Amino acid sequence: MKMKYKLAGIAVACVVGIAVVWWLVSGISQSEVSLDVNQEIDLTPEQITSIEAIGEWEFLAIANEELVDTTRKGFFSNDHLVRIYYGTVRLGIDMKNVEPGWIETEGDSIVVTLPQPDLLDKHFIDEAKTKSFFESGKWSQKDREQLYQKAYRQMLVHCLTPENLRTARENGEAQFSRMMKTMGYEHVSIRWK
Repeated sequence: MKMKYKLAGIAVACVVGIAVVWWLVSGISQSEVSLDVNQEIDLTPEQITSIEAIGEWEFLAIANEELVDTTRKGFFSNDHLVRIYYGTVRLGIDMKNVEPGWIETEGDSIVVTLPQPDLLDKHFIDEAKTKSFFESGKWSQKDREQLYQKAYRQMLVHCLTPENLRTARENGEAQFSRMMKTMGYEHVSIRWK
């Protein structure tokens, strides 16, 4: 008799289990199941801050040398000072100069607004490499400083050309596009302020 009750209990449990499974399955089939996929890529404030923390971002380095001279007229002879100055002019942006909202995202697209590339380091002449090419007469430190300033101005004129600034912008666009594409953005637009 105990065995009959046991089998009857198992049968009732199976019937109840089948009814619950049928009810769940029929309820799911009558309702619509959907899966939402978020296609947007979101840059977090921490990611934006870490990009800004890069500091100076170099887009173009131009190695240059300038031969600069000066002459001082004398009563019996002229004094000459000729020096060769070497330097590397670096063009890029300082991430401290980006304005709020410089990154705007929408879905898989991103627009980055950057300041124009400019001179990163104002002390670009390597004085350790500066050589006296020719020197006659006595020259003061003030005379040498004036020659240095002349070389400095000449390097700026020869390096801060429209062509070099355009190349710096193109390199900046390529670098930022690569970085944003690795972050998942398919469409990257770079604007210069």
